[in-house]
Amino acid sequence: MLSPSRCQIVLVSLAVVSLSGCLFRSHKVEQNISKAQLQSATKEELVRRINEEAGKIQTLNATVDIDTSVGGAKRGKVTEYRQIRGYVLVRKPNKLRMIGLMPIVRNRAFDMVSDGATFKLWIPTKNRFIVGRNDVVNPSNQPLENIRPKQIYDSLILQEIAPNKEIVILENGIEILPDPNTHRPMQQSDYELDVIRRGDRDWYLDRKIVFNRVSLQPDRELLYDQNGNLVTDTLYNEFKDYGGVKFPSVIHIWRPQEEYSITLSIVKMTLNQPLTEEQFALQQPPGAQLVRLDQPPPPKPAS
Repeated sequence: MLSPSRCQIVLVSLAVVSLSGCLFRSHKVEQNISKAQLQSATKEELVRRINEEAGKIQTLNATVDIDTSVGGAKRGKVTEYRQIRGYVLVRKPNKLRMIGLMPIVRNRAFDMVSDGATFKLWIPTKNRFIVGRNDVVNPSNQPLENIRPKQIYDSLILQEIAPNKEIVILENGIEILPDPNTHRPMQQSDYELDVIRRGDRDWYLDRKIVFNRVSLQPDRELLYDQNGNLVTDTLYNEFKDYGGVKFPSVIHIWRPQEEYSITLSIVKMTLNQPLTEEQFALQQPPGAQLVRLDQPPPPKPAS
């Protein structure tokens, strides 16, 4: 055991060596932090902003360009599909119709409708008429076959927050954005609303809404399942004025579990024009093969 005098000698020696710079070196850490002027808001103001904007939209009729890609880290590759023109109709509380056209010839590539609980999908090129529930009961190993209208509906229009049914928590976070001058990643403070609701077993994080603090517009929404898994990550870009309503003209939807993404770029759009029930009706064409996705696939015949 060292005596007190020897301890003092050791400590003094270490201090001298440290001051000499032999045991350490330092370097500067560059931080690219946004210098934009940020706005401030309370939790109540952000909730009111979401609810007021959502309340302004009852119907939506849009012409869009649709970009789709499949793949990611799980598959080890990404496949991008050719952009197609499409049409989207929405009528609250749960109606959606989406039509895609083939490139150049503009024949119908698909026609899809939903009433919130179930959906119908007509694919002329395969002569298939698909019906099923909006939740994926029997997942397909083909990612695009797991697309459901409700996934698009939930991303297209931010839903109102019900304070009497949901718990809201405000976070001060950081988002990584491209620097407008250098295009390098930079940090910028944001607001994040955590919306918590009661599930089948317990309370869970239902969604997170991220607000850009320069514009105080919601530029991202993350949706979760009751097990805490991220199921949809939506980015909102290039907000424009559509008849007095600020709405994103580019919407990027990413489904990490299935590894597919859909980007909707609005070409033109009108809001709150009357949409009839017939505009959301889709009947099985004569001779089309009926496929029910809510039923298990038939067993393979024995060899």
